[in-house]
Amino acid sequence: MMAAAGRQYGSLPRLNDMNTDIDNDISTACDVMRRGGVILYPTDTVWGIGCDARNPNAVARVFAIKGRADGKSMIVLVNSIEMLQGIVEEIPDKALEIIANTNIPTTVIYPNAKGLAKGLVAQDKSVGARITNEAFSSSLCGQFGGPIVSTSANISGEPTPKVFADISDEIIKAVDFVVSYRRDDFTEASASRIVKLNPDNTLTTIRE
Repeated sequence: MMAAAGRQYGSLPRLNDMNTDIDNDISTACDVMRRGGVILYPTDTVWGIGCDARNPNAVARVFAIKGRADGKSMIVLVNSIEMLQGIVEEIPDKALEIIANTNIPTTVIYPNAKGLAKGLVAQDKSVGARITNEAFSSSLCGQFGGPIVSTSANISGEPTPKVFADISDEIIKAVDFVVSYRRDDFTEASASRIVKLNPDNTLTTIRE
């Protein structure tokens, strides 16, 4: 079911150790997102509602599914520095240091987002992005070839589901495709750490 809460990066099963149904999951999820659809999928933290982060109509659907206010931006997943470079103007040295040294999923809020749907970018032009090292979500980003929205699979204001079984039928029925991989993993997950890069190259912790 869920991504591991306290597991170190890289400790999850490798995809080539799993069955070939995962290939079908990834292929179908990519096809759905390319057609502007919304998916429900496991990430390096909690299960996420996802879509093409560059598609404004798809992003608007995710906001509607969650009942989330338009002014509250959502996190974007990528799987490499190169993909991250495609959505932010600059990756400061401090961010590279965080990426290289963190051993827990950490979302960094970067200034000067680019190439993303408007709804994902905050009023100050920043965006929260995370490089995922978890096997499934990293492979999904890679095969999709671009950034994917990752927002917790709950109605806004309700508790974040820690395992797949906690996700409401309302959410499941609202998306276009639900990934099968890890639905039966009952390891409780938690949301990522969030830090914001300040203009003076210091950090502000938004969420531990």
